[in-house]
Amino acid sequence: MFSKSCEYGLRAIIFIAQQSAQDIKVSLSTISSAIDSPQAFTAKVLQQLTRNDIVKSIKGPYGGFVIEDFKMNTIKLSDVVKILDGDSIFTSCGLGLKECNDKSPCPLHFQFIEVRNKLKSMLNNTTLLMLVNDMNIDTFFLKR
Repeated sequence: MFSKSCEYGLRAIIFIAQQSAQDIKVSLSTISSAIDSPQAFTAKVLQQLTRNDIVKSIKGPYGGFVIEDFKMNTIKLSDVVKILDGDSIFTSCGLGLKECNDKSPCPLHFQFIEVRNKLKSMLNNTTLLMLVNDMNIDTFFLKR
């Protein structure tokens, strides 16, 4: 459903949020290792998230990637999805057809609308702070 970029971006943002909540800056190599993503690919994804002010990149020997505390409650998973995949997941046909709407539906149209709406609601209503506080992600990435 999500592109590989988006999957890695979501994993990365959750990992960085978890580390940032503990006042830990994380390096590119640590992130790519933790989320099981190629380092060059992870760098491109993080570059997009940095340009869009989701994560902060701090240069130097004590640098790394962080998410500022005040942003944890405002960044939603939908923000990451829109940056990396656009909004087509919320608007396009489940079968990828160009001409699919209520008047000319594909075989999955009405069922997919329900799925898409639930996904949109979950992504719009889930902040990074919620994930850090509500889920046991302290060791989640270490298990992989």
